[in-house]
Amino acid sequence: MGFSEVLRAATWSDHASAEDDGYLKSLMAGRLSPEAYGAMVAQHYFAYLALDGAAKALADHPVAGAFVFPELYREEALVRDLTTIFGANWADHIEPSKPTQTLVARINQVADRPGGYIAHHYTRYLGDLSGGQFIRMELQKIYGYGRGGGVDFYYFDIGSLPRFKDEYRRRLDALDLDEAGQQRIIRETKLAYQLNTEVLGDLGRLARAAA
Repeated sequence: MGFSEVLRAATWSDHASAEDDGYLKSLMAGRLSPEAYGAMVAQHYFAYLALDGAAKALADHPVAGAFVFPELYREEALVRDLTTIFGANWADHIEPSKPTQTLVARINQVADRPGGYIAHHYTRYLGDLSGGQFIRMELQKIYGYGRGGGVDFYYFDIGSLPRFKDEYRRRLDALDLDEAGQQRIIRETKLAYQLNTEVLGDLGRLARAAA
């Protein structure tokens, strides 16, 4: 197997655990207010400032640079979404949760390590380009958001998503990694899933309040 398949197989259970979340289930069932949905958007905002900041710093890196895609940067899209949900003073309505602060700290900690950056980039962006597209379609039905704000986070101007993901996996397979290098990325990817799951777990209080 290529490394992309090794990585996917090694982290599949972590991916499944992230999806099996009370907050997401309540969100997809239409039980949460727009503001409760906005709470997740807010946590994405802080996480992606860190992740895309790391990408900009590593743009010229001989290894990590292959996983820097400016067309994926999410800050502007997230600002449009937050403005739609909370209004022009959206910044007064949001703050990073403790789990988000932990996630951001970890991204910043490994930002100068190509394997660490790739692990967090893979965890977030491959999910956004896959299951995230189903989430977008459901949110559009529930809240009536269209492109231009509300769900812009999930829109990517990259042409064919399947082709892009295939190219992404090809770049993973092209990494010159020994067994130890592969295992470092796998461990960091599993940690990234755990940290992102903890962010959703903290948002679960909103789902419980809506039950």
